[in-house]
This record gives sequence, C-alpha cells and structure tokens, in this order.
Amino acid sequence: MTPTASTLRELVAFPSVCGEPNGAIIDWIETFLARIGARIRRIPGDRPDASSLFASIGPDVAGGIVLSAHSDVVPVAGQDWTADPFVLTERDGRLYGRGSSDMKGFLACMLTSAARAATRPLKRPLHLAISYDEELGCLGVHSLLRALDSAGTEVDGCIIGEPTEMRVAIAHKGKIAFRIICRGEAAHSANPFLGRNAIRLAAGMVEALDRLQEHIRATETHDTRFTVPFSTVQAGLIQGGCALNIVPDLCTVTAEMRLVPTQDGAAYLTWLKEATAGVIGTVGGGTITLEVMNAYPGLNSPPGTDICSLALHEAGQNSTTVIDFGTEAGLFEEKLGVACVVCGPGSINRAHKADEYITRSELDRCDLFLEGVVDRLCQ
Repeated sequence: MTPTASTLRELVAFPSVCGEPNGAIIDWIETFLARIGARIRRIPGDRPDASSLFASIGPDVAGGIVLSAHSDVVPVAGQDWTADPFVLTERDGRLYGRGSSDMKGFLACMLTSAARAATRPLKRPLHLAISYDEELGCLGVHSLLRALDSAGTEVDGCIIGEPTEMRVAIAHKGKIAFRIICRGEAAHSANPFLGRNAIRLAAGMVEALDRLQEHIRATETHDTRFTVPFSTVQAGLIQGGCALNIVPDLCTVTAEMRLVPTQDGAAYLTWLKEATAGVIGTVGGGTITLEVMNAYPGLNSPPGTDICSLALHEAGQNSTTVIDFGTEAGLFEEKLGVACVVCGPGSINRAHKADEYITRSELDRCDLFLEGVVDRLCQ
C-alpha cells in the first residue's frame, strides 16, 4: 500500500461514529503528528468525550494554509455491507470502508502531506484542522474555531477536503434545523372534543411548511448555480401521541431549511411563527413554539481569492463549481474571516451508503494536489 492507503486503513478501523467518543482516533492522529514534529493543540469539545486537533508544520509565523477534515462518520446500522465497514477492503482498485470518501480519504492525504511538509523548507506554515461531529450539523468545529479565534490565529486560506471528485467548489447552501413543538390537551378518545389534538396542530404546521416552500420559490432570487436554485424547507420527523385511545397533547415536527448563501433564514422562521396563530385558531386552542436546534451558514466565496487560484492550479482546472451539501467552510469564513474552498477526493454520491469506497487513483490525485500546495508554501 502507499503511505496514504496505509493511513486510510488505520483511520477506517476506528468506528468514530458521530455523537460517540472520539478519543481513540484523535489519539492515533496526535501520535502520528507528534512523530513528525508538528506543533499540536488538542482542543476540548463542547461535550466531554470529544476533542479536535489543530496542528502546524513549518515556521511559527502568521499565514499559511489550513487543510481541514472531520474525523467522524455516519452510522452503519441497518445497512447491508458486503464486508466489515470498519476494515478497509480492496476490490478492483476500490478501497471500501465507512468514511473512505466522507472524509477519511482526505484526512489520510492530509497526514501524508504533513509528513512530506515536515521534510521541506517551508516559508509559511501548513496547518491541519481536524474536527468531530460534522455529520450532526457541523457541531464539533465550533469549539475548534473559538480556540483559534481566541489565540488570534491568522491564516491565508483553507481547503475543506469534503468529497468533490477534486473539483474546486466555492459555494454551498446553509442549514437551519428546527423543531415545531405543538401542545394540545389530552382527553379520552371516546369524546375527542374535550381535548385539543396536538397531532392536528402538527398537521397544520406541516401544511404551513408546504406554503412556506411555495412562498420561497415564488419570491426568492434564484441562484441558478445550484440544482435546486432556491432555498428549501421540509419536515423530516414527526413524533406524537402515546396511545390510540388518548387525544394526544404533544406532537413535535422536526424540520430543516437548506438556504441559498444569500439567505440567513430569519425571515422564514418569522413567517412560520406568524402562521402558528392560524393553525391554533383552526384547531381551537393549544400552543405552538419553534425551537432552532442547529444552524450553519452557507459558503459563497468569490472565485478570485488566492486559495481558489491555488486550488484550481493544483487541481488542473479552469473553473469552479458549487455543491449541494453543507460543509464547515462557511463557519471557517464566518468565525476566522479566512477564504475557503471545498475540494477533496471521492464522491458524495458514495457517502452515507453501504459499501462506501474511494479509489486508489483518487487518493493519488489528491496526494499530488496537496504536494503542490506544500510546494507553494516553500516559495
């Protein structure tokens, strides 16, 4: 195996599922980086059993380039894998394993580039940022970015290595995840008119989400770079009721918005809050509250930044693209004021599925790409 494929084998062996303790994989990465002489900061997470890493190689000066990856993966429960998802398995040039594309492949390439950079006469530093719980909505990177901001960290650009098939992406949508909590009044189902049915309240709010979607489609300025050129809203989960013969007094709808980069979603949340009065009036009582669970901004970076020009050159491309999935890039731009691109090996179409894989040639291409980045830091 190449050094990168060998490292990927080690990384895949850690079942670093989002929401679970990540100490084992962070320990392994920290040991790897310490062995090559990197300056390492281990940053406690916002939950006690998780942490992030920030490492630097080269001169201890402002500037340099950040390579960023998350260490967590999505669960494998309920998926029909043809081999152990936490054992890297090769068939016909494909390396199968959970996280191989999303995004331990890039993480392995990062570590290879770090080892090479440690032997080079860098004039600017190479930084590595490794987060956790990205798969839960970019949760873990917040503590990392706070620590870097508090330390006054200044960098020239950031490459988020999510799987883009090595295309250079400069934009993606943001996200708001929220709950609609509907409270009614319980009663015996023999006379349901004595109660206030929370599921009816929830059904009214699901219809309101549909009306909001049509409002967005009709009024929002469309961004034709995206497959769906406007913001979207949809209900993903409904939980309510405890027994068939009880009028339910609680029902919760969990929903999300995917927002074009020019929208922050505040006006749409206000629209929904105003819609609650009509729903309550139709049911004849009850309460409805909205609770934001998590949010991250979109990315909308101009194509003329230095990091974009560098990425395009090293990727051998002439034009940028946009992606339909979210990343931590918008948070890096918002919290640190650093220009970002998203570019990494593998395909998002293979992520989150059984038999996720990356190819050897994709890893080789990314290794060459990052070798060019390290070369630039020597100039």
